[in-house]
Amino acid sequence: MDPEHAFAIRRRMVLDGFKWDPQVGDATTIAPFPIIIPAAQWQELSNLAEKLASELAAAEAELLGRPGLHRHLGLPRRLRRVLSRACELSLTPAAARVLRFDFHLTHEGWRISEVNSDVPGGFTEASNLPAMTTRYYPGTRIAGDPAAAWADAIGATAVGPDIGLLAATGFMEDQQIMAYLASLLARRGFVPHLVGLHDLVWRNNLAYLQSRMHFGPLGAIVRFYQAEWLAASSPRYAWPKLFVGGQTPVANPATAALVESKRFPLVWNQLKTALPMWRALLPETRDPRDAPWAREESWLVKSAMCSTGDTVAIREFLTPKQWQRVCRDVRWRPGWCVAQRRFTSIPLDTPAGKVYPCLGVYTINSRACGIYGRFSKKPLIDFAAIDVAVLVEEPRHEW
Repeated sequence: MDPEHAFAIRRRMVLDGFKWDPQVGDATTIAPFPIIIPAAQWQELSNLAEKLASELAAAEAELLGRPGLHRHLGLPRRLRRVLSRACELSLTPAAARVLRFDFHLTHEGWRISEVNSDVPGGFTEASNLPAMTTRYYPGTRIAGDPAAAWADAIGATAVGPDIGLLAATGFMEDQQIMAYLASLLARRGFVPHLVGLHDLVWRNNLAYLQSRMHFGPLGAIVRFYQAEWLAASSPRYAWPKLFVGGQTPVANPATAALVESKRFPLVWNQLKTALPMWRALLPETRDPRDAPWAREESWLVKSAMCSTGDTVAIREFLTPKQWQRVCRDVRWRPGWCVAQRRFTSIPLDTPAGKVYPCLGVYTINSRACGIYGRFSKKPLIDFAAIDVAVLVEEPRHEW
């Protein structure tokens, strides 16, 4: 991309697109070029993501009714205790169901590394960045606008105009996503409120906002707050109502935590739900006590509740001291970790050199609606990955 255009997009992403963290250290996190995929490829990814979402929904429902399996998932004990009460208390209704499947290109076709089920991020980069970039690339279009689809889904289930956007303070990405969603909801006639746990009170199982600026019932809550973090918070915040026993719709629902765990594949064989697409696309996954991860480099390990790749451990990318620490932690707490067989990603030649792309495909209520593109110089997508617009090439018609 022309440097002037690239700078204009970066500036607009910061000022208009709520992208407040456009660099890590001295490196920019916005690529000055897009990844362009054929329309047929986007259709294939959409179909795969929707099949994965459909299978996941069935597995979630079954898992919720089988609390005996929850201990295999590596969830915090307090969270397991709350989810086990779903049989006696009704689930808090869902305002929307958002998933993001991270696809990687291999010589065997597309593979997924995980699903971001509980609190998937990247909406600013998946909606604004492609829309700003496509104008410089004639013959392309965006794959979709997941942020707008998310706002529409929340608005369709809200039971009142005031919507609480709950996120943990101190995390830049979480705050910018909530601020962006607030702007979209406001355009749709809703009254969004950025809230913390201390701002929520429950009366007769209904959520109320109680702050210095406002007091009143909420029509819906967007929970952009990881389930395991909630489980570590004070009981006085009544956070369990976000999962069970509440009547105010919440996105994402309680079931999201069950399949957010990277140990989810360890219970597949105990479920009645068939998961053919998951078995085809997710690499072999085992309990670390049953895998040769410490001696074979064809395996990696990560924590059960890994997010942004922060706990993915691949031996070749670690110092000997770091690897020793990983081995110690896994052996001390194997039930909180998982071992996964590595796949070989295909690198792309780009103006930035060879990079390994990851295409995060969103589904909202099981319908594919956009892509969050990232790439890295190494075959590991983590917090330092570069955001890249993913555009779809319009098919050419021969007349």
